[in-house]
Amino acid sequence: MRTIFLIIFGCTLQIFSCLAQSRPLSYYVDVAKSNSPLLLDYQNQVQSSVYDSLLILAAYKPQVNANSINSYPPVIKGFGYDGAITNGGNFSAVVGVNKQLLNHKLVNAQFQHIELQNQSLNNLYMITAQELQRTIIAQYITAYGDQQQLNFNKEVSALLVKEEIILKRLTQGNVYKQVDYLAFLVTLQQQELQVKQQFIQFRNDFATLNYLSGITDTAYVELLEPGISVSQLPPLSSSVLSKKYAIDSLKLLNDKTLVDVAYQPKINLYADAGYNSTLAYQAYRNFGTSFGISAAIPIYDGKQKRLHYSKIDIAEHTRQQYKTFFVLQYNQQIAQFNQQLQASTELINDVDARLKFSKSLIDVNGKLLETGDVRVADYILALGNYLNSKNLITQTIINRFQIINQINFWNK
Repeated sequence: MRTIFLIIFGCTLQIFSCLAQSRPLSYYVDVAKSNSPLLLDYQNQVQSSVYDSLLILAAYKPQVNANSINSYPPVIKGFGYDGAITNGGNFSAVVGVNKQLLNHKLVNAQFQHIELQNQSLNNLYMITAQELQRTIIAQYITAYGDQQQLNFNKEVSALLVKEEIILKRLTQGNVYKQVDYLAFLVTLQQQELQVKQQFIQFRNDFATLNYLSGITDTAYVELLEPGISVSQLPPLSSSVLSKKYAIDSLKLLNDKTLVDVAYQPKINLYADAGYNSTLAYQAYRNFGTSFGISAAIPIYDGKQKRLHYSKIDIAEHTRQQYKTFFVLQYNQQIAQFNQQLQASTELINDVDARLKFSKSLIDVNGKLLETGDVRVADYILALGNYLNSKNLITQTIINRFQIINQINFWNK
């Protein structure tokens, strides 16, 4: 009965594998980027900066306002405001126009500020996309490793089911003892549990991959080999992670420019036209207009300019410290990843030679088992060695992919 169940279970998994569609790594990376609200937020912020530039230009256009002030201070039985102050009332309805003369240095500095903000947002977009890609690739590799382990364990289960049928027949013919058959059956049951456990692990890690990518589909999917390789590292200065510090430096220089232009004279032209009267004498004649010019020239502000400069200098010192620490971390991580990559490559070569020997031993023992010329204990031992070698090389290959993913994070 158990043999029939194992055959059905194995066939079911095989049918799922055959019916499942296959998806490459690039599919999940592209979907994750298109579904990321943070990336969309950065794109929208860059687009909205166009309106920031238009707002700056609009502020230097004539500003037209309609103003109306109407007040009447009553004098009751000799009590009330002094008429010399109130003029008996004030009634006005005027349209005023105010225009600040264009300060090219200030406008250029404001435009540069917006441009640097856009560069910072674009750089943040690229860094976020890069980090998201690294996360998706890491999870894809994990799920792919689970899938490889699952497929391998299914193959071993199918092999054991085949051998169990033969061993049962030989046991009934007194070629093998009942205890040998029971020992083999225990191994078969353990392998059955291993397949179920690995299947659950794969589904969990695959669900996490879908969750990180923003995919709601829960259908079984066959993951293709990641197919990633180490690319040659570009100069650190061209990395988007390093570019952040260059943009921050330019932003601090722009802050100093904004402080400088804030202390330049500001000149405004103004004019108004309308009605302004106290209604005291010939009120119908109080329609008129006025115009003029105003200027604001900074003379002394308590040394605020120097204080602004000091704050900017502190920010620049902090930026340099962050950049120095970033370079140290970069060099340390790249050296560590290269060492790990070399060690994993050597381990794969060593385990691969051992795996070929273990596979050959399994094939020979399997043929001898069918003729009753090998002990079941020896076959189980050879099978255990083969399982350990296969699991080790699979894990090492997956770890190597993860290391490559970490190295390639710095390649953009």
